[in-house]
This record gives sequence, structure tokens and C-alpha cells, in this order.
Amino acid sequence: MKMSQNDQETALSRCPGCQEPLEPGDLFCGACGYDLSAVPEPPQDHPTIAMGTAVAALAEPGPVAAPAASGDFELAAPGAAAGGAAPDPRAVPEPAPTPPAGTKVCVACRAGRVDLDGYCENCGHAQPRERDHMEQELGSVAAVTDRGLRHHRNEDSFAISTTALPDGTPAVVAIVCDGVSSASRPDEASAAATTAANESLLESLPRGTHPQQAMHEAIVAAAESVNRLAQEPGKAAERDPHRQQNAPACTLVGAIMANGLLIVGWVGDSRVYWVPEDRSSPPARLTEDDSWAAQMVAAGLMSEAEAYADERAHAITGWLGADSYELEPHTASFKPDRPGVAVICTDGLWNYAESAAEMSAALPADAYERPLHGAQVLVGHALDGGGHDNVTVALLPFAVPAQGAGSAGSDG
Repeated sequence: MKMSQNDQETALSRCPGCQEPLEPGDLFCGACGYDLSAVPEPPQDHPTIAMGTAVAALAEPGPVAAPAASGDFELAAPGAAAGGAAPDPRAVPEPAPTPPAGTKVCVACRAGRVDLDGYCENCGHAQPRERDHMEQELGSVAAVTDRGLRHHRNEDSFAISTTALPDGTPAVVAIVCDGVSSASRPDEASAAATTAANESLLESLPRGTHPQQAMHEAIVAAAESVNRLAQEPGKAAERDPHRQQNAPACTLVGAIMANGLLIVGWVGDSRVYWVPEDRSSPPARLTEDDSWAAQMVAAGLMSEAEAYADERAHAITGWLGADSYELEPHTASFKPDRPGVAVICTDGLWNYAESAAEMSAALPADAYERPLHGAQVLVGHALDGGGHDNVTVALLPFAVPAQGAGSAGSDG
């Protein structure tokens, strides 16, 4: 069972390697990858020193100048260093060299070049990551992802796309993945999985593969792409020997609208909800979590309320990754009898709207016509609730003809 980052407590509030804030239960730093299990207990009689500090200089301090008498003040000559004298405050610092054309420039000092790790070479300021907040709208489908308020980076990923079936009718796809924070390189795992699943569907659906089978194949392709990341061990340790070496991992959930069917597929605890356009009709959750809580409920050992109140509730029992159990993709096919919206999301959202009724209440009334706005509102709902996790949601409006049927079936 793969435990989430909240499954164990840590007394550290900041990474000893880069000083980024830590979450309770972090096994390694999400910013620099420092292995937190290798951090020794700090001595009681010395201040904690961040890794990379010039320890030798601190251990052997130079002579301390006697304090000047009141009113005495003498400036050292510019550039003088005797006795550790401060530089002349009247001296104008040399400006940072202008980066070459096409180089990414620091958002803080507007002068320094940004290195490959995302830090300014002039002032050291960490740069906003592109994945911290992303939005996309494609026809009637839209998605939004946000880093949240407590995480160092966004480990979620999404892909939305449209294609055509052999008869020319449209097919719309939404894939959402959530990186497992207790694994190495979770952001890379989620990105690889969304890309592979989306590409698989765009190849198989136009070829005539049934959408439910296409979804199954897409999940398998996503799992293989994440597995391949584990075959690159040198990449995990290239910056820090303390980096965790466990296999990259993520969850996946997706939906396809095609031929009057709504196909869903998943591995892990990301979810799909169905919210009818007419809110007088009941909403529903279309997926079942691969989690400890879901197992307890399914076995009749706990009520749903008891299981999800337990600290082990969000420990996932299924995921994509080289160290996962045997892959068991879940797929289900539905034929809605009325228009509605499929809400495809990570637990960063549904933690703040867990039941179908709560998700329906959080979804704006005009989400069917304005899916991007609806996705923005849902992300805002999670951030207003605390934003303790990355938040990703895709909205897939579903139009149906007057006639319709019930559920078409499921597997897995």
C-alpha cells in the first residue's frame, strides 16, 4: 500500500537543503528532493545550520571587532576587507550583465539569467514554475490545475483533446493525473501518464476501437510510460545523493464522450462526478477509489463516514508505477439520459467537496455553458477551503438527444 505524504509526521518545518517549507509526512523535499529520513537530530546546544552553509567559517570565526564608542563611525575604504569591515554603502554595485537574447530573465530583479533549476543566477530568486497554474479550453471541454497553497510544486497534470471517430462523429477526451508525493519525481510521472494516455486515445479512437477498450489501452500505455521513468536511476540522483530512489508514481482518471456514451477509466483515488444540467436531478460519483477507506467500506468493516475519518483513509492501494501491484485498470460506460457535466478531478478538489451533492453544490449553475469558468470556480473552492494539495479539475459538458438509456456497463 502506497502511503500519501500525510501518512506520517515530521518535526521538520523546512528542508535542511533548500529551506523550502515542508508538509507533515513529507519523505523528501518536493523542491530539491532532499531525503528527509536522512536528516540527523539537531543538537540541543547549537543552532541548526542549513546544508550548504560555509560550516568551516562558522566553526572558526575571525576576531570580533570591539564596538565603537557612541558617536564613533568610520567607513572602510571601498573594497577593503581587513577585520571583516562592511563595504562602503555609498558604493554603487555593478549591474548584473544583461542576459543574451532569448534567455529567460528573472521576474524579481529583471536582470539575472534563470538557470536550469529555476533560480536566478544574479539574485537567487526562485522563479514561478509554468505548472504552478495552468488553464486550457478546447471547444466544450476545459481544465484548470493549480499548485495549491501548501505544496512546493504542482505534481498534478492534465490533457484535454478532441478527435473524430471513423464515422466522423466527434470524440472528446479529458485525462487527469495526480503525482504520488511520497514517490520520486511525481511531477514527471503525472506528466508522462497524461501524455501517454492522451496520445493513445487519439490514435485508437479514430481507428474504430470501442471507447471503453480504448480507455483500457490508454491506462496501460500510461502505466508503461511511468514505469520507464524508473529505468532512469541516474536522473533521480543527479542533483542530490540524498534523493529518494523509490519508483515514480501517479494516479490517473479520465473520461471520453463519444457516440452518446460517457466512458470513464481510472487507477487510484482521483474521481469522476456526474452533475446533471438540471440540478433537480440527482448527481452521482462514477468511480470507486483504490484506497484503504474504500477497501474497508467494501469489506463491510466500516461505514463510509468512519473509514474516511480514519488517518489511513487516503492511503492508495492502486497506482501507476514500477512498484505498483498488478495493474488493474477500471473502466465503466454510461449512457446519460439528460445533459450534464462530467467533473474529472484529483483529491485536491474532492477533499473539499467529497459527496456528489457537495460537488454539485460547488459547481456553478452555468458550468454546462461555461466549462472553463466552472473549472476556475471549483479550483477556487478548494483554495478557499485551505488548498492543502495540488488541485486539478477538467469539466466535460455532455449533450444528449431526447431519447436515452441508463448505465451501459462497466468492468474492472
